[in-house]
Amino acid sequence: MALWAVIPPLLLVVYYYYRIPTAPSLLRLLLFLIFGAISGLLALSLEWVFETAVNLVVDWQKMQRVFLGVALRQLLEISPIEESCKLIAVIVPTYYLQRRYQLRPSTIFLFTIAAALGFDAEESWIYLSYDTASILERLIGTPVHALLSAPWGYALGISIGSNIRSHDKNRKLLASSWLNSVICHALVNTLSSAGSFTLPLRLLNYGLFPFFLWMFWRLEQLLRRVQGKIPLVLISGNTPYRRYWQQGLVVFALMLGGNAFFGLFLLAKKLEPLSLSQLFYPDILLFILRNLTLNLIFGFLAWLIYQYLRRAKPRKYI
Repeated sequence: MALWAVIPPLLLVVYYYYRIPTAPSLLRLLLFLIFGAISGLLALSLEWVFETAVNLVVDWQKMQRVFLGVALRQLLEISPIEESCKLIAVIVPTYYLQRRYQLRPSTIFLFTIAAALGFDAEESWIYLSYDTASILERLIGTPVHALLSAPWGYALGISIGSNIRSHDKNRKLLASSWLNSVICHALVNTLSSAGSFTLPLRLLNYGLFPFFLWMFWRLEQLLRRVQGKIPLVLISGNTPYRRYWQQGLVVFALMLGGNAFFGLFLLAKKLEPLSLSQLFYPDILLFILRNLTLNLIFGFLAWLIYQYLRRAKPRKYI
C-alpha cells in the first residue's frame, strides 16, 4: 500500500523536473516532497484538535449528514487547515534558501507542486492503510492537491522570486490566491461527496471532473507565466457577442471533456472487482466497448472545440 501512495507522486515530481529546463535539483524537489508529507501529518493533527474543540459546542459529526454541513466543514475546517499547512511547508524552507540563493519564480512554483504531491502521498497512505479509498481513486486524485495549491504557489513565486518588491501588493496577492485555493479545495471536496446524497444533489458529481479539467488548465497557464512564456488564449473575440460565444464553448468543452474522464473513471471502478478472464465475457466486453466509444467521442469533441478556440483569430472590421 505504501508503494501505491508514494510512487505516483514521485513520478509526477520527476515529470515536472524534466519538463522545466531551469528546474532546481531533483534532490531539493524530493526534500519538498517530504516537507509536504510532514505537513499532511500536521494537518491531520490540527483537524483532530479542531473537531474535538467544536464537538464541545455542536454535534459536528451529526452536521455531516446534511449537504450544507459537509460544505461548511470543508470551507471552515478542512480546506483552510490543509492549504495553510502546505503553504507553511513551502514558505519556511523557501525563505531559508532565498537567503543563500536567488530563486526563480518557476523554482518556487515547482517547490509548491512537490510539497502538494508529498501531502497527497501522506493522504493516500492514510486512506489506503485504513481501506477508506481504493487504489484507483487515489491514483486519480494524485495531482489534485497540486492543482489546488497552484494559485498561491504562483503568488509566492512572484512575490519572492521576482524583482517586485511592493510588500503590500505581494501580501494581497498571496492572501487572495490562498483564499482562492481554499474555496476551490472546499468546492472539490463538497462535489466529490455529493454522490453519497440523494437526487438532485447527486447530480453535482458531474461538475467535479470538469472542474478538475479547468484547474489543470489553470495550472498549465500559471506554469507558462512563471517561465516567462505567453499564456495560451482561448477567448479572443473583439466583440461582446464573440466573447460570450467563446466562453460558452469553453464551458461546453469542459463539461464534455471532464465527464468523458468521469465516465472512464466510473467504468474502471465497475471493472475493478472483475478478474482478467471475466473482462472477455461477450456481454462485459460489449459493455466496455460501448462505454469506451461514448466517452472517447465526448473527449474528441472537447478536443475539437479546444483546437477551434486556439486557432480562432479576432475578426477585423473595416
